[in-house]
Amino acid sequence: MIVHMLRFAFKETVTEEERERVLQVFRRTAAVESVSFSTVGQNLGDPDGLTHAFCVGIADLPALRRYMHDPVHLAGDPQIMPYLARIAIGPDLSDDMSPTLARDVLALHEEKVALYPEWAAELAPLLAA
Repeated sequence: MIVHMLRFAFKETVTEEERERVLQVFRRTAAVESVSFSTVGQNLGDPDGLTHAFCVGIADLPALRRYMHDPVHLAGDPQIMPYLARIAIGPDLSDDMSPTLARDVLALHEEKVALYPEWAAELAPLLAA
């Protein structure tokens, strides 16, 4: 199982209605076939201004690839990113102890960046330091 987490903050100008709409888009993405379990809501950790979280459990690398390229996921990101001030990817974790898993996951991310450069360009300024 690969557990993928995002922590994020909304722009200060985002209304409560817009926030709920964005969280619904996150929930729609979390409901795609390749996701085994999910949660979307408040960040309970040390938020550092990152107030919300998205977490999905994905069975394996083939399922992760399907998730990353699922049409629902691809359609959702442009509906989410304009409302975010910052996003932090991870920490991700897994019960798969393969020594190459982190590299394999990164390769899938790099593949998506190469296929969708406009997505990567929209994401880059949101990444939390």
